[in-house]
Amino acid sequence: MSATAPPTVAALTRQRRRRAAARFWRQYTTHRAGLVGLAALVLLALLALSAPLTVGSDVASVTGAPGRPLQSPSGEFWLGTDRFGRDLLGLLVWGSRVSLLIGLLAAVLSVAIGAVVGITAGHFRGAYATVLMRVTDWFLVMPTLVLAIALATVLPRSLGTVVLAIGVTTWPTTARLVRAQTLAVESRPYIERAKALGGGHWHIMTRHVLPNVMPLVLAQTTLMISSSILAEATLAFLGLGDPTVVSWGGMLQEAREAGAVSSGDWWYLVPPGIAIAGVALAFTLCGRAVEAVLNPRLGVAR
Repeated sequence: MSATAPPTVAALTRQRRRRAAARFWRQYTTHRAGLVGLAALVLLALLALSAPLTVGSDVASVTGAPGRPLQSPSGEFWLGTDRFGRDLLGLLVWGSRVSLLIGLLAAVLSVAIGAVVGITAGHFRGAYATVLMRVTDWFLVMPTLVLAIALATVLPRSLGTVVLAIGVTTWPTTARLVRAQTLAVESRPYIERAKALGGGHWHIMTRHVLPNVMPLVLAQTTLMISSSILAEATLAFLGLGDPTVVSWGGMLQEAREAGAVSSGDWWYLVPPGIAIAGVALAFTLCGRAVEAVLNPRLGVAR
């Protein structure tokens, strides 16, 4: 009888990852607030993905508006209509696609920049790290919103500009956190052994440092999404977003231009405001739960 072949390295790696994912999910489910946030985000993601089927891409059309301007909520229009007679419920669902997309892309860009700066500054140190940290300090003391407004003003008005404006102004906090974690990792004995065995800078940073800071990067990404969505809403409310797309911040900006505050048209203001606050809260709850699972020493309340 032939002996059973031992599992390959790839099979062992996949098995170890599956066990880690299962362990993460078991620990995540113990955080009730995190589960509530995750359920809300899953529901919102399904609504955003199904928007072309449920509300249609012509929901933003001004010429084909189905109602009269500024109709109050009714059986026909559950959230009323805007100043052009468009269904606000349809606009709210369609706007979730842009707000979520910008929030995700801006958060990924911000965390990616912060992770690269933090890892390299913690690994190389010396004059290189000093310069990077002084640049980081400069970004930290400068008002983030002012920098984002300046970038959004001088660049063409588009979704890419909004993502860039948010991403390149919100990375310093991540850089600081990742650098501190990198310094802690590089003080461990196995890093010295890797260097003694001939491991280069790229090998140390990618094979040893990066896997150890990834939990922090993942938690920071989840938390940054809510901040990015709020920043996008702020820029759109100030008229610096893409005027050709529908977003929650853009809906608030249109409501302000239509005089909804002074005229008391609450249905024009409340739904997008609640949507922005709700999504930011949901991402924050998920981020806190992820942070608690990946770093139990933080002692985050469940």
